[in-house]
Amino acid sequence: MAEARKQVIKLKGETSTGKDPQAEEKARKAVITLDDFMTDHYLPFVMPRKRSWRRDEELYRIRIKDPFGHLRLNQLDRKALQTFHASLLKKNLSPASCDHHIKLLRYALNMAVEWEMLAVNPVKGIKLFNADNKVEHYLNDEQLERLLHVLRTDANRTVCFICMWLLSTGARLNEALQATHSQIDATNRIWRIPAANSKSGRGRVVPLNDSALYVLAQLGNEHSHLFINKKTKLPYTTIMKVWDRLRTTAGVPHIRIHDLRHGYASLLINGGRSIYEVSQILGHADVKVTQRYAHLSNKTLQEAANTASVLVKPVKAVEAA
Repeated sequence: MAEARKQVIKLKGETSTGKDPQAEEKARKAVITLDDFMTDHYLPFVMPRKRSWRRDEELYRIRIKDPFGHLRLNQLDRKALQTFHASLLKKNLSPASCDHHIKLLRYALNMAVEWEMLAVNPVKGIKLFNADNKVEHYLNDEQLERLLHVLRTDANRTVCFICMWLLSTGARLNEALQATHSQIDATNRIWRIPAANSKSGRGRVVPLNDSALYVLAQLGNEHSHLFINKKTKLPYTTIMKVWDRLRTTAGVPHIRIHDLRHGYASLLINGGRSIYEVSQILGHADVKVTQRYAHLSNKTLQEAANTASVLVKPVKAVEAA
């Protein structure tokens, strides 16, 4: 009863100051839900402007929509969002992946504020994990052979072929998933990646080695895209669940899908190719970026060191008489 009196007094006070509680409540309820905002406003806006919009759609659909999509923009709670951010770690997501979800919400809701659909962005200022995402993982010879054995024998052939393609070309996952037969020139052994599909925004040509041509030979050509989900008859948009199973089966649970690109660069470097050549194939604008991928095996480093050792090593010890 006491609480009811307080509410009445509050309403009377707001009325006396010219506020209309009913009108304000009506205005509050008129605010659209997060799902309507993302579907009808945010995604249509970023599709022609952001090359990674598919990744935004995926992050929202898979993990954000269920807990928050039904809420109105002004019902999004900062504490709930922080709790959600922390909970993603328990789902075996990396700190960097957890941060991507918050970054998406922050960017999207900043647009809502700019468009005067929301007064304050509740995500603003939420601290990120900011994990070091420059750590690369490389497959040693034994691990690579185990992974290849799984990729050669697992029942999900299309996803295995996608992984083989990444290992054979050094492509990014999205570049592979968007690859079409029209981009392939098998005669000249090249794959033309259009600017629209490239992270750098510039088209590039990827030379196709024997491994890549082998993968191509296993694929059908009844669809425009190289890699088609046999269940949906549509191009893949993600392979992460299957990849998690494949890498676990191979005994390399720490290897990320992007590490296949690192592995390709490592094979080139260890094969004696120059940083410049690797940079051109990977499509880096600055060769300094390529140095992250230029992992040298212990064997290669040992061979390099041995070239110096022969300079000081005695030619032959004099045998005792």
